[in-house]
Amino acid sequence: MKIDTHLVRCLIAAQFPQWADLSIRPVESGGWDNRTFHLGERLSVRLPSAEQYAAQVAKEQKCLPQLSPYLPLPIPMPVAKGVPGENYPWHWSVYCWLEGETASLDNIANLRQFAATLASFLSALQKIDTQSGFPPGAHNFYRGGDLSTYDKQTRGAIEVLRQHIDFGAVTAVWEAGLKSTWDNHPVWLHGDVSAANMLVRNGRLVAVIDFGCCAIGDPACDLTIAWTFLSGASRESFRAALHLDENTWARARGWAMWKALITWAESVGDNSSVVQHSQHVIDQILADHFTAKINSVA
Repeated sequence: MKIDTHLVRCLIAAQFPQWADLSIRPVESGGWDNRTFHLGERLSVRLPSAEQYAAQVAKEQKCLPQLSPYLPLPIPMPVAKGVPGENYPWHWSVYCWLEGETASLDNIANLRQFAATLASFLSALQKIDTQSGFPPGAHNFYRGGDLSTYDKQTRGAIEVLRQHIDFGAVTAVWEAGLKSTWDNHPVWLHGDVSAANMLVRNGRLVAVIDFGCCAIGDPACDLTIAWTFLSGASRESFRAALHLDENTWARARGWAMWKALITWAESVGDNSSVVQHSQHVIDQILADHFTAKINSVA
């Protein structure tokens, strides 16, 4: 489906004529699950790109205003909810615009400080009352649910990559993650904690966006950024600030391993930056897994 400026202009004119005169332009990094557009200088329009993302609209409209007062950083705030129209089949949202650049190693002044700020945000999120929360399901691709949901897919990717990876070590990490579950009360989780969903201004983390995969459940999936983006001292700062047990970190390594494996398996034989990143993440996970194993024996 073509989601472009013309479609957004038609939807806005038909449903929110008070904004019909505002400029509309695509956001430079508009995401995959949704397409995002600037609406004037202070608003944004966010449209699901496929049916499997459509259920996230109602969830975000309900949950984000409830979560925001308890969080130490700004998150997207819905201003209006659009309905299907102009041959676009799903609900969609208008949000307040949040200023900032997508986080990268180039625009973060102090990665340890960034990690500590993110950990503080996630800790606050995990403390919010869960009565109005949504359990993991198809709406968020089971983030926060049982890691075994992806057992078959992960083992399939391991088999595809058998000649490219340390088969035994990767399997050991995956099986270590499968051995435990979150036995505490469910907590709020973001569901897609990645650099792409962090906004930076003047070198500091200033906002967290894209809560389409949020739910209440096991927070392990929110820790994968420890290997996908952080490293060394920043990873240790992140880990120390979260106060989660080793079983949760083992499941987190499982979540990170799953994503790196399936991403690589989809492009096996290529040497793209995506594949190189997956290889790097797997190396980081393996090193961390065996360090944890040594520490547990000691």
